[in-house]
Amino acid sequence: MSSEAHVADGSAVHAEHETGENYLNCSHGLRSWLLTLDHKRIAVMYLAGLAGALFLGGIMALVVRLELWTGDGLVLSDDLYNHAFTLHGAIMTFLFIIPGIPAVFGNFALPLMLGAKDVAFPRLNLLSWYLWITGAVFAIVSMVVGAVDTGWTFYTPYSTQTSTQVINMTMGVFILGFSSIFTGLNFVVTIHKLRPAGMTWWRMPLMLWGLYATAIIQVLATPVLGITLLLLVAERALGVGIFDPSLGGDPLLYQHFFWFYSHPAVYIMILPAMGVISELISVHSRKTIFGYHAIALSSVAIAAFSFIVWGHHMFTAMSPMGNMIFSALTFSVSIPSAVKTFNWLATLYRGHIRLNAPMLYALAFIFLFGIGGLTGLFLGALATDIHLHDTYFVVAHFHFVMVGSTLIAFLGALHYWWPKMFGKAYDETLAKIACILVFIGFNVTFLPQFVLGTRGMPRRYHNFLPEFQGLHQASTVGAFILAIGLFLILVYLWKSLVSGKKVTVDNPWGGSSLEWLTTTPPPHYNFVGEPPEHDVYDYHDIRYDAAIDGYVLSKNEGDAAR
Repeated sequence: MSSEAHVADGSAVHAEHETGENYLNCSHGLRSWLLTLDHKRIAVMYLAGLAGALFLGGIMALVVRLELWTGDGLVLSDDLYNHAFTLHGAIMTFLFIIPGIPAVFGNFALPLMLGAKDVAFPRLNLLSWYLWITGAVFAIVSMVVGAVDTGWTFYTPYSTQTSTQVINMTMGVFILGFSSIFTGLNFVVTIHKLRPAGMTWWRMPLMLWGLYATAIIQVLATPVLGITLLLLVAERALGVGIFDPSLGGDPLLYQHFFWFYSHPAVYIMILPAMGVISELISVHSRKTIFGYHAIALSSVAIAAFSFIVWGHHMFTAMSPMGNMIFSALTFSVSIPSAVKTFNWLATLYRGHIRLNAPMLYALAFIFLFGIGGLTGLFLGALATDIHLHDTYFVVAHFHFVMVGSTLIAFLGALHYWWPKMFGKAYDETLAKIACILVFIGFNVTFLPQFVLGTRGMPRRYHNFLPEFQGLHQASTVGAFILAIGLFLILVYLWKSLVSGKKVTVDNPWGGSSLEWLTTTPPPHYNFVGEPPEHDVYDYHDIRYDAAIDGYVLSKNEGDAAR
């Protein structure tokens, strides 16, 4: 079924301004976009930038997978292979996965979900975007001129000695860190200060709980990464002995600093994705979310645990006592994640499930996140982690939990809010096909890597033994299937923008959160008048009206009658 059919299949009344004005056409010209303070336009600019980062990171991934078709490689030298996988990891992690959902859908939806006119600090929001662009420029420079070859973790002492563009890349990540901090600060203040009078903490959409917990981590953890990278740059430029053992430094100190940020960063990636999935599951099951309080508090619990489990990245480098403590803490963090998963499944139970594209992505997320979480148990247990450490098992686990789950949630959010963002319909049939291709391609890419890891295949190696070739080739085939699915998404969404049918209703999915009660696309200041107050997951307030072939907020009619 096409999204054009979706428009007629489940939507709210079209309530466009008398003038037909919205945030996309309220002003014109490149200058109006580059200097905009509208959170929705900033979200669209982030979307364009992140799409470019995903393209570059994806190309690097395909180069790596193609090179691994044979054990002796195809066209790349050992050095070029190191450049390729480093750029893939750095671009995907720092330019796409970490900023992804908060930068685009947090910016777009958070003020709308609060019924606010904008974020608390619009100018700081625009500065965050320019900082992201500046960091991206540094990263691209490091690609063009002597690309960095250290891996995305920039481990010392190699990163202090290599002649590649470590300073350019790390300074880019340093600048990106400021973008992340400012975005998080903006979200925290916005949620605290701009909630409407009737929206208590326990009446907020769960998407906002996910963004709030993420913002706390962004504000508290990101400065640690910034300081660490500055110390790395100082060591390279000035020769001070901080991390380099030949200068009296300690390379393990770098790892402690780096993972103290980078493990919380794992939850910067996944917590917003969990917020998205809570919305998709509830809306497309037409059912009140099961265990609202448990899901909300589990977001806060995950944020708290994220600061005390970094040591499981260093089991092979720490004392037995430290290993036991971090192993126990690592298993503890699985509890709030399991709470979310079981509550999503309980929400699905006996719900009126609609298998449209956003819901397919939500179900795919549960599957991928389940595999990623369960395989994490092997890496949290000391006896198995020692064998699996630095193998392809870790690569597969990381991609299932962070990259695949977050990417799937990003795509689900993109399809869910696309009609509201642009007022254009996309082809639902192609969207479902693309979702299936992405899901199949991802699993075919990374499931064989679990087997490779258990058989002893180390990660980041350019050459490998003949017995690993079949699994590597299967992984490469999966990568190209995944790429085809992503390219198909680009094609039909671009077609939607250029020639897609205009969405003539405000609520394509029958959602009950406030962003669906404004016009499509929203006006410059989000709402005409004050948005109505109602329970965010109470679908009894949302009814289908055959006369207009769409969903309406029932009590609006009662208010109008009074």
